[in-house]
Amino acid sequence: MVIAAWLRRGLVLAALLASTGCATQLVSLNEGPREYVATDYENVLRAWTRTEHLFALSELDNFLTATATFESWDFRWAYVARYAQDYRLTIEQRQKLLERTLEETRQRHQFFVAIFGGERKYNDLSTPNSAWIVRLIDDTGNETAPEEIVAIPKPNALERTYFPYNTVWRQAFRIRFPRATAEGRPTISPSAKWFGLRFAGAQGNSELVWQLNDDEEPTEEAAPLEQEAARPLRPVRGRL
Repeated sequence: MVIAAWLRRGLVLAALLASTGCATQLVSLNEGPREYVATDYENVLRAWTRTEHLFALSELDNFLTATATFESWDFRWAYVARYAQDYRLTIEQRQKLLERTLEETRQRHQFFVAIFGGERKYNDLSTPNSAWIVRLIDDTGNETAPEEIVAIPKPNALERTYFPYNTVWRQAFRIRFPRATAEGRPTISPSAKWFGLRFAGAQGNSELVWQLNDDEEPTEEAAPLEQEAARPLRPVRGRL
């Protein structure tokens, strides 16, 4: 037990040190066509994924480690490029998948989330007795509750492979937020410099933040999905 405790604390300290030297990657919420191929997926995944640790420094106990991927327009385009190659989809199948997944981004903001730390039984974000509440926030003061939290008790091979941080030690969820309030105000302000997820509870709070590119052009009206989905994927090493 003593060895296990020291090992746990060593892992916590290593995670804390590792989290202190990483440069923040800026992202863009602009829509429009992309030219991703399957091999771009890992880089795009990193760009849209954030991890934060909530520690008790006096004891080096890990209350919560949360990793989340924002399934943005940009991320979903790369996801479909990877999926289409892995599953050898036809052009028509890829077109339908791209249309459907891009349309989802116009309905809601969705995150794939995997967490661990503390007592596992209290980490089920989908239950009323969870140790944590989750909110979508931005720097303009917006704070939005989820419209749906779906637990993924048994992640399949796709979820393990495409979100490799989702190990057997973690609990996985898909968390969905409305794009607009009941009054019609966007839950991520067009003028926001960053948005994020806040995990809050009796043991503290932690924020995963996506910094937005200040130099990006205002989002233009996207081309019809049929046109975007019909753009052929560039072949990679003769596959597709």
